[in-house]
Order: sequence, then C-alpha cells, then structure tokens
Amino acid sequence: MTPNKTSNTSTAFYPSLKHYLDDAATRFDSILGDRKTDLAKIADYVRQRLSKSEPAKLTFICTHNSRRSHLSQIWAQVAAEYYGLVGVETFSGGTEATAFNPRAVAAMQRCGLKIVADDPTATNPRYSVFTSDSSAPQICFSKAYGDAPNPNKGYCAVMTCSQADDACPLVMGCDLRMPIRYEDPKVADDTEFEAQRYDERSAQICSEMLYMMSLV
Repeated sequence: MTPNKTSNTSTAFYPSLKHYLDDAATRFDSILGDRKTDLAKIADYVRQRLSKSEPAKLTFICTHNSRRSHLSQIWAQVAAEYYGLVGVETFSGGTEATAFNPRAVAAMQRCGLKIVADDPTATNPRYSVFTSDSSAPQICFSKAYGDAPNPNKGYCAVMTCSQADDACPLVMGCDLRMPIRYEDPKVADDTEFEAQRYDERSAQICSEMLYMMSLV
C-alpha cells in the first residue's frame, strides 16, 4: 500500500503544527525498510481493531517514561487525528515512573503543540497537550506501564528503548508486542547539542508515527 502523503481530515490544527505535520509527512522515504515493516505490523493491528469497531489501544513503553515513550504516545495520537482515524487511543508507561522530562516537553512545544502543566513544581507534573484551542487534550504524566489509565489487556505494546525491551520480554495483557527502538536524546543533556538532539528525535518519531497511521 502506498502511504498517503497529505492529511485527509478537516481537523483544525494550530497553523505551525499543521505545517510541521505536513512537512513530516513528506519524509517517509527516509524511514529504513526494516522499520517500515515493523510499523506496518502495528498499522495492521490498528486496522483490524478499527474494522471490528473496537478501540485500537497502543501503549508505548520505555524505562523511565520520560522522553521517547511520551514523544511516541503524543505523535501517534496526533498522527491518528491527522489522518482522521477515530478509535485510536495512545498511552505510555515505563518499567518505573519518573517524570515527563521538560526537555522533551520543550521539543514538542517547538513543533507547534500547546503543552500546559497543571503544577510545574510537582515531582511528576500532569501535562495537557493540545493540537488546537478546540481539541480535547492528551493528559501526559509518567507512570509504570501497568498503571492506570493504561490498559491492562487488549492493546499493542510498543517498546521504544532497548533497556525496556530487554527487561520486559513478556508484557502482560498485550495482543501484540513490537520493538520500535529510538536513540535516547538524553545523551545530549546539558550540552550545546541538547535542543538539536531532542528536535531530531521528535522529528523522527513524528514522521514514523505519521507513516504508520497513513497505512491504516
């Protein structure tokens, strides 16, 4: 199947976010073949669930649920909205809970998303993520992958880092377990390349989640 390259939904996005998504949807050729194959398997899972009028639940799992799993959760939900897919629900969790890292939050804000913390001074703030002023926000905070509101059955577990992938050979309750690993932007923390690395990782994940949802 040839993936769609442009949005097929009339959903309103913030203009800067819409521009970012449209640009990301032109970069599918940069995704490696093996990754496309794995992303297509998740797309098949989503398609099968939606064809049965059942919710397609995706939980993105990384060790600390602080960076890559949140980026994946948010971009997967935005990608579903971009392609007008109703019934896709995205979640994230870790093998332990920490906090949604503020560097990752800032990277998402630079893409055009509006992200507001309920209490920025909290150890583990709850963030509301908006794609437009009229959209219902995603609520993002760090949690273990088995904790509420994450599903405990009937979902696809997407392993976004090698440590969590290796530590969790069996994820209880999932229908499908797929490793889609990403390099951790944490390696650039507190260096002159920090923002660049986070932006690169966000851009990669955005493009791959758009590709995946374009196949549904």
